[in-house]
Amino acid sequence: MTATFGARIAASRAQHGPLVVGIDPHPGLLAAWGLGDDVVGLRSFALTVVEALGGRVAGLKPQSALFERHGAAGVAVLEEVVAASRQLGTPVIVDAKRGDIGSTMAGYADAYLREGSALAGDAVTLSPYLGFGSLTPALQVAAAHGRGVFVLALTSNPEGASVQHAIDPDGVPVATAIARAAAAANDAELAAGEPGTTLGSVGLVVGATIGDAARRLGVDLAAVRGPLLAPGVGAQGAGAAELREVFGSARHAVLASSSRGVLAAGPDAVALRAAADRARDQAVAALES
Repeated sequence: MTATFGARIAASRAQHGPLVVGIDPHPGLLAAWGLGDDVVGLRSFALTVVEALGGRVAGLKPQSALFERHGAAGVAVLEEVVAASRQLGTPVIVDAKRGDIGSTMAGYADAYLREGSALAGDAVTLSPYLGFGSLTPALQVAAAHGRGVFVLALTSNPEGASVQHAIDPDGVPVATAIARAAAAANDAELAAGEPGTTLGSVGLVVGATIGDAARRLGVDLAAVRGPLLAPGVGAQGAGAAELREVFGSARHAVLASSSRGVLAAGPDAVALRAAADRARDQAVAALES
């Protein structure tokens, strides 16, 4: 790859706007599209989204679990989605939320980040709750192959606060420690990289509906200097006021993630594009106001 993931996603965001569309083939959506809850329906659903929106949005984000539930054949469809997205020049974020230690984490890194792996898109989501240091194999492989990661930091599910808001042995909130570790990785990458590159390749997942949690916990999102993947923007529930509260001066780095709000318009490609355009315009209005 000729540029870092941070540089590529920044360029895609600048060209297409801040919208990332999830490819989430829930059984209910398959049924709403008139498709079976099987591999044939899965493949039709996923590739229709890629063909309709590839080259038109900042990124596509297939939800790995909803492919894996169909077994090996479902994983093969995920590989097709990754290949088709990249062929259209659209960054693909594989939403797998992997997290483990040692050789197992290294195995996940090879699967989702190593050049030549059919599952390796441009980035993968990771869970740091075995300690941020447990992600080192993935960070190393990502850096070696020009790929990125999005680390879960402050999610909007109610259960997340019990871990993310907890105080670690150093007296720091867990989410704050994760953000600082991501910032350190990005600082090192940007210092060694091409002049003018503004985003590092270690991003965070931060829910757009978390209110003042980042401020209360002392999480400096602007200091991360990486992309911020934000479920919940625009039609999902968070408008300009909410985004100012959550992201503050880091709004320029936000990638607004929308799934069902766009996918419900399918299976017609024109309707999918119109829904994505509306979601993008809502995200732009919310982020730039």
